[in-house]
Parts: sequence; structure tokens; C-alpha cells
Amino acid sequence: MNIIKHIILAASAFVVAPLCAQTEAVDSASGPIVNLHTSMGDVRILLFDDTPRHRDNFLNLVKTGAYDGVLFHRVIEDFMVQTGDPDSKGAPAGARLGEGEAAPALDAEIVYPKHFHRRGAVATARNSDEVNPERKSSGSQFYIVMGRKTMPAQLEQLADRITKSARSLELQKLVIKNAAKITELKEAGDEQGLDSLRAELERQVEEAVPQHVYPQELVDVYMNEGGTPHLDSAYTVFGQVLSGLDVVDKIQKVATDKNDRPLEDVKIIKAEIEREK
Repeated sequence: MNIIKHIILAASAFVVAPLCAQTEAVDSASGPIVNLHTSMGDVRILLFDDTPRHRDNFLNLVKTGAYDGVLFHRVIEDFMVQTGDPDSKGAPAGARLGEGEAAPALDAEIVYPKHFHRRGAVATARNSDEVNPERKSSGSQFYIVMGRKTMPAQLEQLADRITKSARSLELQKLVIKNAAKITELKEAGDEQGLDSLRAELERQVEEAVPQHVYPQELVDVYMNEGGTPHLDSAYTVFGQVLSGLDVVDKIQKVATDKNDRPLEDVKIIKAEIEREK
């Protein structure tokens, strides 16, 4: 089998960081706090200092009023609520939204497993891997996680997916590094040489990328609180809801159209910085 077929065109901005109990980070509330005054109530968000590009971009958008008047244009029950599209301001009923940006795309800052998709996590939307292999974040659109409780067996399956994704990236890098050798062997019709090289690269991949295992602290959170673990290590989580998760819960339950837009507008009336540092 040609080794090129093994490549999955997805780039992971995966950053392995020391695990720190997310609860401690939220309880200590170290970092800026933004209050979203929505049409259904207030949602207070803590921004993480170890995702500085996303923190500073978000604060700048709040300061310039970019979020004032935007709709929650994509709402999926037991999954998440999404907002931040500037085109949603004053958008007519039924208009399809989700393509607008109020700022340029951001390089990913995926700090996993320290920050993960627990219930109440705040993360950036982005385009798919097919058109965005670097997994760059939307300049202004973000979502707040709701999700469901996940059992250990399901997390094991998800861990396998994360491993495959990371190994695909590592294989892609090795194939690019060995492109000249692969071309040489192909032009020579040396199938045995290609098989040997493929086996060696696959050995290097398995050595470089061990099997992913969810830390017990994350397992406990996903079992008891819920979230969307299948998004872990693929999207930048840059904040956490401090209060107002009940408001997010109300938003996620509103009636929506076929494009997941609420039938009755739900908006951020005003976003304010409660604490900048």
C-alpha cells in the first residue's frame, strides 16, 4: 500500500501541558473576567492567561463593542451555543449566519489537557481541517460548551481517535521529510523499498506518539459534569463560565430552525470587561 494513502490532511495544534485541576483555575478566578449581558441573562466568563492571543483578542473585541448586538446564531441542545458573527447584528429572520468575522483568524493555542471541553468551557469556532489544517481559530466567533455526561468506555473510544489524529500528523511530517526518498523509490518501482520505509516510518510514529489516555481528573469531570470530549485537542479553549451557566442552559433549549438558528433572536446586548487582569 502506498504510504501517501496513510496521510490525513489535518494538522494538530496539540500542545501537551501539565494537568492542572480546572476547578482550581475557575475557583481562583485568575485572569480577566468578561460579563456578557444577554437577552436571557448574564454570563460571566473567565479568560485564561495561558492563551494570551485569544485572551487579548477577546478583550479588544469587547472594548470595541464588536459583541454588542450579536446573536447566538447556532444553538444545539446538549452540545453548545455559538455567537460572535458580526453579520448577525440586525439580521433578518431566517437568514443563514456563521460566515462573518470581526477580526483576523488566530493561531491556535490548544493547551490540552489543562484546558478541555468540560461543561461551561469557552472555545473558538474554526473552519474544518480540510480547509484549515493548522486549526486556526475564528477571529471573533466562539462557543460555550454544554454537552452531556460521558462514560469511561466512550472516553476510551475518543482517546483512540485523538491518538489516530496525532499519529496522522506525525506521519504527515515524516512523509514530507522523506519526500525525496519516497519519490526515488516510486520512480524505481521499488515496492519492497517502499514497504520497508513505510514500516520504519510507522515505527517512528508509534514511538513518537504514545496511545492517548484521558487523565482520571478529566474522566471524573466528563462523567459527573458533562461536556464535549470529542472536541478536545482540536479547538482552542480559552475561558470558562464563572456564573450564568443556567442562562446558557436556557439558551441551548430554545427552538431553532434547520440551520440551528433560534427562531426567536437571542443576543448579547452588551459585553463588558468586569476585570482586565
